[in-house]
Amino acid sequence: ITWSQAFLGLIPGSMGETSALCCIFGAALLIATGIGSWRIMLGVLLGALGTAALFHYVGSQFSDNSMYQVPPHWHLVIGGLAFGLVFMATDGGSPAVTDAGKWAWGGFIGVGPFLIRNINPAYAEGIMLAILFGNVCAPLIDWFVVQANINRRLARSAV
Repeated sequence: ITWSQAFLGLIPGSMGETSALCCIFGAALLIATGIGSWRIMLGVLLGALGTAALFHYVGSQFSDNSMYQVPPHWHLVIGGLAFGLVFMATDGGSPAVTDAGKWAWGGFIGVGPFLIRNINPAYAEGIMLAILFGNVCAPLIDWFVVQANINRRLARSAV
């Protein structure tokens, strides 16, 4: 199996179920029309790449779990991560609504699939579960962002 086969979605089964190329086209369309948030997409992507790189670096030295051996660029094309990051994470009703909250929410969701994949290698997916956990935390993330803005304004006016 090659990376380009995985990128095009030509691998049968859950590990090759998504064409990352088609997801890129979908992301461009959603961003261009204003339907999808680029902050959420980029937050998920950065969270996913950062976590995958960390687990690959640390885990490949100390663990015999095969998911730790997968390089970060492979994680983006195997499984449903690309589909989840473009189409499910940007669903209008569930994510955080503040700009800073979108970054935090996206990063939180980006970390989730790798915790799930690496802790339990029998469960190769995890983006949907990460989005569900993110949906539970979205109001709390927005609350913290709003409180930080209130505290910043109070500190500025208390001169």
